[in-house]
Formats: sequence, C-alpha cells, structure tokens
Amino acid sequence: MARCAGYVPRVAAAESALQKLSDHELRKTSLGLRYRARSGEPLDKLLVEAFSLVREASQRQLGMRHFDVQILGGAAIHHHTIVEMQTGEGKTLTATLPMYLASLAGKGAHLATVNDYLAARDAELLKPLYAALGTSIGTIQSQQPQSDRRKAYQCDITYGTANEMGFDFLRDRLLNRSSADGIKDLFGQMLGVSANGAGDESVQRGLHFMLVDEADSILIDEAGTPLIISALPGEDEKIAAEAYSWAAEVCSQFVEDEHYDYDHEDRRVELGLTGRQLVRALPKPSEMDRLPLSSIYEYVERAVKVGREMFLDRHYVVRDGEIVIVDEFTGRLGEGRKWRAGIHQAIEAQEGVEITFATNQAATITIQDMFLRYERLSGMTGTAATSRRELKKIYRVHVEQIPTNKPPIRRQLPTLVYGTSEQRWTAVVEDALEQHELDRPVLIGTRTIDKSEHLAELLAARGIQPVVLNARHIAQEAEIVSQAGQRGKVTVATNMAGRGTDIKLGDGVRELGGLHVICTELHEAQRVDRQLIGRCGRQGDPGTYRQFLALDDEILLLGFGPRKYERLVARGEKATKPLNSMKGLFRKAQQRVERRHFRKRKVMLYHEKERQKVQIQMGQDPYLDTPG
Repeated sequence: MARCAGYVPRVAAAESALQKLSDHELRKTSLGLRYRARSGEPLDKLLVEAFSLVREASQRQLGMRHFDVQILGGAAIHHHTIVEMQTGEGKTLTATLPMYLASLAGKGAHLATVNDYLAARDAELLKPLYAALGTSIGTIQSQQPQSDRRKAYQCDITYGTANEMGFDFLRDRLLNRSSADGIKDLFGQMLGVSANGAGDESVQRGLHFMLVDEADSILIDEAGTPLIISALPGEDEKIAAEAYSWAAEVCSQFVEDEHYDYDHEDRRVELGLTGRQLVRALPKPSEMDRLPLSSIYEYVERAVKVGREMFLDRHYVVRDGEIVIVDEFTGRLGEGRKWRAGIHQAIEAQEGVEITFATNQAATITIQDMFLRYERLSGMTGTAATSRRELKKIYRVHVEQIPTNKPPIRRQLPTLVYGTSEQRWTAVVEDALEQHELDRPVLIGTRTIDKSEHLAELLAARGIQPVVLNARHIAQEAEIVSQAGQRGKVTVATNMAGRGTDIKLGDGVRELGGLHVICTELHEAQRVDRQLIGRCGRQGDPGTYRQFLALDDEILLLGFGPRKYERLVARGEKATKPLNSMKGLFRKAQQRVERRHFRKRKVMLYHEKERQKVQIQMGQDPYLDTPG
C-alpha cells in the first residue's frame, strides 16, 4: 500500500500541467503514451502520466475528478491486486485508471462484471472519457453476433460478463483446434458460425489483462460454475424422460431413515435395502424395462434429493415453461445455467415442465480456470478482505483495503435474536414501521425470493407498500435500487441488493439519519452480509443497520447439523423474549459453512488440474472433450 500511496502526489503534480492543454493536445499526449508502451517501455513507468491523463479527461468529459483514494485503488489494481473499496466509493470510475494503462500495450484489456446490463451501462457511461484519449471500447453481450464480438475484442478495452468471455474462449478453442476441416465444419455449424479457414473464426485475441468487477461474487461464489458448450444430444431421451417423471411421482413414498439415508453435510441421498426393495416393487412405465436397476435407484435418489432440498422461488423460478436457477449467493437468475448430474432434469420433472436433457460436452471450463489463464489478474469489490486467504491461495493475488474518501459514519444498532422466524418477522415489520414513520428510507435484505415476498405481504398488511427487488424483477433492478434512498421508501430485496448501482439519498434524508438497512438473516458468507450493510453510509452519508436473527434460521442447520439445530429450534419455540446472548452462535455457524465451501472449491480446482494433466499427456486439448 505504501508503494501505491506514493503515486498520489505525483499524479496530482502531473495533472496540473495537463490542465493547460487543449482537448486535441490531450489526445495527442495520450497517443504518445501508446507509442512508448508499444515500443517496449514498461507500463509501471507510464503509470503517473497515464493516471493524470485519465483524471483530466474524466473531469472534462464526465464532470468527475478521481479522488485521491481512487488513484490509490487504481495503482493497487495495476499491481496485481484485488482492492476492497466500500460501496459507493466509485469503483466504476476507479477502473478507468488501470484499464486505460493496460490498454496502452495494445494487447487488449478486459473488464468482467456480473451481468450484461452493468457491462453495457458502464461502457456507455465511460465511452466519452476513453474517446477523448483516443482509446476504443467495446461491449460483449449475450446473443451478440460473432462478428460484433470480434469487433468488441479488437477494441483497446472490452467490457462484458465473465460467462460470455469464457464461452468465447471455448468457441475459439473448438473452431481453431488442430483437427480435420470436416470436424471443424461440424463444430462451426453447431455454434452457428462458418469456418472460412484457420484462425478466421476467432473472436478473442489473447488473455492479457483482466479486471474483475464484484470480484468476490465472480472469483469465489461462481468459481466452480462450469461453462459448457454442448455437443449433439445423446440417445434414449424418451426413456430418460419417463424415468425422471416416474421418480418425481413416487419419491414422496420414500421416508428418511426407513428407505434412505441423508448426509446433511454433503447433501447426499442413498437408498437403503428397504428403499431398493420399494423401488423394485413399484409399477413402472414399460419404457423403463431397458434401464438397469442401478440407474433406476439413481433416478429415485435424485428425485428425493430435489424434493427435500430444492424449492420453487428459493433455488429456482419457473419462467416461460423453463426452470431458471436463482444463484444462491447473488440472488440473481443464472441465465443459461443448469445443475449437473441430472439434478436439473429432476427439478423439471418435479415442476411438470418439459424435461431437457444433459447433452454431451464439446468443451468446458470453469470460471476459476478461465481467469487463471490471464497474464495479469486484478479485481475490485466492496467485500474481499474476509476472503483474502482464499483469493491468495487460488488466484495468487493480494487483497488491499482502500480507505474511504470521507470518514464513514455508519452506525450499527444492537443485533436481536428471536426464538422463531414468526417472532423475527414481527420485529422486522415493527422496526420498518418505526423508521417509516420518521420518513426515513428503509432497505430490508432477505435470503430468498419467497421470504422477500412474504415480508412484503406482512408490510402491506400494516399499511406499507414496499418495492420488492428479487429475481422476478431483475430487469428493473438498477432503477429500483437507485430510488431506494428517497424519503419514505421501503425496499425489500434479496441479497443481490442491486450490486453495481449506488443508493443516493434524497432531499432531506441525510438530516433524518440516512438510509436504514435491516438484515433479516445471515448468509452463507459474511461477505454477502457486509455487502448489504454497505448500502448505507455511502461516501460519508449517515446511516444505520440492524440484524434480526432466529433460532430456526437455515445457517444454524448448515453450520451445526440436524441434531444441534433441532435442539436450538426446540429452545426457540419456548422462548418468549429475545435471546441476544446467543448471537455469537450464528457467526460460528457461518464460519463453519464458509470453511466448508472453501474446502470444496480447493478440491474442485485440484481435480480439474489433474484432469487437465491427463488429457495433455494423452495429446488432447484439456478444454475440449474430443481429441485435439
């Protein structure tokens, strides 16, 4: 940090000289930096001049001058670091500094964010700044034609989502692999592009510099998400559809500890002897006669698993006759994603929608592996410090906390612990009513869609009409969040809480005490709680927050297992007043869950690396499921 702090006065000194230049002279100076960088001069030596140029161009084109702490953050990002900057401290503007500097090398600089909207919004907002410096910017969007993608990657700077950039990497890998032209044509048809010759179809031009926005969400929460390009479908789809539907119909007949065992930590269902006997005894469609018993057992185990673990409006929604995943960490819809190992098909059968089939994989890569391929990886987020160990171990990047531009005056109110969820919801509604009567804006965070809508109903019954923000209203996310700081506004949100959009206080709200945030349950990672808390107290604004917990919260089940959880629930049902002395129990449970997720991600990375080694030894491309 000390090294980066030294850049701040030097950038200010260089900036004063640039203020005398005309717009044409400023652009000419920028082109001079580009020439020096592409002639081999190290980017470190150009940092002060580059940052001062961006700061001056931003002042002229956007009316925004980078704070000193943003200069500090930009320097840290350039030096292979993930910076933690509190919500509202201007990460979007901070990113322009290292992105411009990296673009000078002429190899392309990529910024990955969490959705198409944020990528397009930020690129459009910053386009005048970059244009003033002679720097081109492109945007990658889902459903974008291949030709437009290629143009976007040819720009000096490219904004897009991590998923889309990963899929583009795989498409290029498929189309340009060293194989017969006939196979290349086959993949070209499958991907909807033409094969005009070696290399002609590529859209990317190498993985040079990557800046990950909302780095904790992408690099940790989505780390294990496989990006898969499917090959042609397999056979026996009719038989599989019958088996999934049959299992969904009969699964309710199977009882835990009688027909099957359930591992609460690994969330695994395994049929016992009596369960297998029941499977054999139940009548089945004639199409299933061709299936071995071992496969039928697995269909039932999957059906039982999703029946007890996967819930509508919590883990997924049904939209236009399709199952769409709700990301457990961000609360956003996981467009294009499917659960593996038949879980997605079992849920489709459970909900009675058309069953889609797991197809063969033509190419696959995880988000984790994708970013490790970049020559230089950096990131920014409002919550990374608590995960610095994992980020260092997996991605070999340090985490630095950047101070706020103004001293934060956010105030924490005492945490309240209740015996049951019903008692907790009653207390939450009373707290919201109290703040609403003062005309203060209130933001209430929930873990799931169903809880957000249940709470909205409770508020409506007391005369408050809240605005609800969850995966059902994702298109309006930015608009809803941007208005959450207005007088008297009550917003109920799942844990995405509008990441990437500032909550600015309305007129007179500062004098009322600012935004009040209510946290209704701990999440599986402390980072998500901190993200929600960070919505109040933006850039020195006042704000308050309070956490409401209950002894039947899911985090205690996940952290301590069913036996201790049942004892806690029984104690909670007898309680008639808050049990605030037990609040430390929740954090302990949360830490256990965090450690478990960390171990799983490490194991996943290890196995992926081992798989790749084997494929390389066999002379195959580690990302393609066909010989290369």
